[in-house]
Amino acid sequence: MYKIKQLPEDFIVNEICKIDNKIQNNGQYAYFLLKKINLNTTNALQILSNKFKISLKNFGFAGNKDKNAITEQKISILRGSKNFENINLNNIELKYLSNGKEPISLGNLEGNEFVITVRNLNNKDIKKINKLKNKSLKIPNLYGIQRFSRNNHLVGKSIIKKDFKKAIELILENNGWIENKIRAHLKNNKNNYIEALRLIPLKTRKLFVHSYQSYLFNKIIDEYLKNNKNNQKNIKIPIIGFDFGIYSIKNKPLKNIFKKLIEEEKINPRDFITNHIPELTSEGGFRDLFFKLEDLKILEIVEDELNKNKQKIKINFSLPKSCYATVALEFLFQ
Repeated sequence: MYKIKQLPEDFIVNEICKIDNKIQNNGQYAYFLLKKINLNTTNALQILSNKFKISLKNFGFAGNKDKNAITEQKISILRGSKNFENINLNNIELKYLSNGKEPISLGNLEGNEFVITVRNLNNKDIKKINKLKNKSLKIPNLYGIQRFSRNNHLVGKSIIKKDFKKAIELILENNGWIENKIRAHLKNNKNNYIEALRLIPLKTRKLFVHSYQSYLFNKIIDEYLKNNKNNQKNIKIPIIGFDFGIYSIKNKPLKNIFKKLIEEEKINPRDFITNHIPELTSEGGFRDLFFKLEDLKILEIVEDELNKNKQKIKINFSLPKSCYATVALEFLFQ
């Protein structure tokens, strides 16, 4: 079985994020290249927020990057300073780029480039990857496991079912600065679960709901591909939300899967309207059934020093935004 992320340098991610149209000689937003090791983007920004004593909402970024990796991405800081690049923090580096008048946001993300070392391989694995290099590959556009973390999708389901107590209980199964903040809040505000949820940064709160939508999306794809193995047409698959009725699906097999899933989950698309926390309301949408990997390159094949009598391979490829390298790797080595 192949192994990834045995070392931080085994998984390198460079964000493809265009900000040329934002750059000006002045502006209240400072743009930086953020390099981090073994931290996800939200945690890295929280550390910077505490260091600079700047609210987390003043930080802008285009995509949340993996924790178990070395990643580089562009961020913006409202009223940031070039001097911020002189920080002395473990596993975080900042390089000042420029200033501008707009924050960096999701709309600036174009994709990600990956340099990945895959370990614990035998000769059969190596031969298989050699046959795939430089080919155009069509890969099921599933959400990767990092989207769900330990129980993000279960928290999201509890939120859309309006069981805010359950959502908080699931969140408190973890330990960290925000969990401690929630515990302190509940100690003085018993049963005030909605305000406890609002202690979590907005982007993370939204991620819980999006994680549940991603979980449902993956189930739809799995079921559809199981029954349509020979159909490689790249159709649109629903991401369930409030603005999404069964009658909007024209594909009959897809409609049947959708109907069965919401019955099994005991949900209704209108559940994604959260009047108590309106900022977490989600309308849903569509996502491609497949994504393409067209530029797979092999950079190195050598003996694996971490796994006896095995080989490792270093590969390089780029993916469109919202597509997962972990999903691509599972496809390549299946």
